[in-house]
Amino acid sequence: MSLFSIRQRTREHPPSRRSSARTRAILGAVILTAASLGGAGVVAAQQAHAAGTSSLPTCPFWTDVTPPPRSDTPWVPPLQTAPAVDFSTRLAPPGDVVGTLAGSQVNISFDRVAGAQAYRVWRNGQAIAWVSDWGQTTLTAVDNAPCQNAFYSFEAMSAQSGADSTLGDMSAPYQLNSAGSVVPWRTPVGSTLTMMVTSYNDGGATASGYNAQLGVCAVDPRVIPWGTYFTVPGYGTCYAADIGTWIQNDTVDVWLPGTQADGWGVQHRTVTIIADPYGVPTPPSSSPSTPPTSGSPTTPPGCTAPAWNSATAYNGGAIVSYGGHSWSAKWWTQGDVPGDNSQNVWTDNGPC
Repeated sequence: MSLFSIRQRTREHPPSRRSSARTRAILGAVILTAASLGGAGVVAAQQAHAAGTSSLPTCPFWTDVTPPPRSDTPWVPPLQTAPAVDFSTRLAPPGDVVGTLAGSQVNISFDRVAGAQAYRVWRNGQAIAWVSDWGQTTLTAVDNAPCQNAFYSFEAMSAQSGADSTLGDMSAPYQLNSAGSVVPWRTPVGSTLTMMVTSYNDGGATASGYNAQLGVCAVDPRVIPWGTYFTVPGYGTCYAADIGTWIQNDTVDVWLPGTQADGWGVQHRTVTIIADPYGVPTPPSSSPSTPPTSGSPTTPPGCTAPAWNSATAYNGGAIVSYGGHSWSAKWWTQGDVPGDNSQNVWTDNGPC
């Protein structure tokens, strides 16, 4: 039994299998004040663009359990730093996602992924569709209980079992916007959130199907959408891919092995949203900045790398020339001007 909270995860199964709920003890939750989201986390996230979907309810939490208050405890530092988990070598997530609010449901379609036998779709960490690929012309899913500014996640699977080894890379988040369309969403890199952090040590599968492990953390996906990376001082890097009964509103759980979870206790930390560290293409935000307009790019004199081009998509590690300097991309980018973008995506290698 946990000292701090009780966890219950509900995982979906293929249509031919029964759903089951697992009650699990956890060792904590991270309560975060999402200052960078303009207020109290989930409220700000849900109210940001509610006008066009005002007929929909605000997104509820998936259980009516109310967590008890928790206080800070002594802290024993973990024996290791959590790395950024890497799922980028798995099946790619479905692309060309199109979703539209029609009445009281959201109709979604997406492209098939080579090698995939099935797909999963979640709304705020709750399964809404398991789509088997039997060669149908169009792959579709329906959300029959949409809510304002819900976040959607997509994943391809190489088999119908849903085992960790069959799961693909989870998509970057999508959001139901004010116009009733499902569009790419990107929490601004560098956003910070003040948290009360605790820990859990459950084994087995998480709610997303990935195995519980160092670096996979539980969140309230209404606040931190699944598929988001963020750093926690004293812990390392978290990948949002799990949920829990007490992981509500401004709350996150970090995973630690064995008794290290007890040693973490309950702490206050400021976490930081980071970009995908593996350079996996991230969809542009729903309101991308307008790239600069110019004539055909030219390589500056003395520079051997290709000239930066606002229309070109660059993966992490790409090198370009711009303004008489050489620049290296830290992660996937398109339209971000070297030396002049809020996400600081380019590293200045110096004059060339």
